[in-house]
Amino acid sequence: MTDQTPLRTGQDMPHAEPGSGLPGPGADDMRTVTAEAAQASTATVTDVQPDAGAPEGSADPLVDALALAEARLGDLLRERAEFVNYRRRVERDREVSAEQGKVVVLAAILPVLDDIDGARTHGDLVGPFASVADKLDATLRRLGLEPFGEPGDAFDPALHEALLQDGVTQVDVPTCTQVLQRGYRTGDRVLRPARVAVASPA
Repeated sequence: MTDQTPLRTGQDMPHAEPGSGLPGPGADDMRTVTAEAAQASTATVTDVQPDAGAPEGSADPLVDALALAEARLGDLLRERAEFVNYRRRVERDREVSAEQGKVVVLAAILPVLDDIDGARTHGDLVGPFASVADKLDATLRRLGLEPFGEPGDAFDPALHEALLQDGVTQVDVPTCTQVLQRGYRTGDRVLRPARVAVASPA
């Protein structure tokens, strides 16, 4: 004889009546899943640590911003000072270069002025050439070229070059008695000393 056990349907399965306090099917499984989820959530919140890369003192952003602004201002002031110094050096170098260029040109013209002085001394500088020579002298004076050296000047080794010894002795100090070639200077710079004859006291 075969033992046949009737299948139990959903209507035959026990179930909790409302208000009976008995758990329905799968209630234990639901409580287990809920407890695990709560534990995982708690672990997630507990494991969160403060950001280790946060800047020191970031608790007061205003103080940090003021410190950064002050540092940037210091950098800007230093850059400005360096630029001002650089501009001054450039202007000074430009002035020095211009002065040196002028000195080179004036020194190159001195032989021409010597020829003009010789022609003037011998009376050969007449007519239109005399007018041209006067204009040239005026132009060079405006550029700062100054001739010096006259008979009767006290002899100054910084300005005069003694080429001859004059026999005159009626002087109290060494004195230029003749100017053989005029000297020229521009400002405090002597381009060429005056070449003179000198008389010394007895």
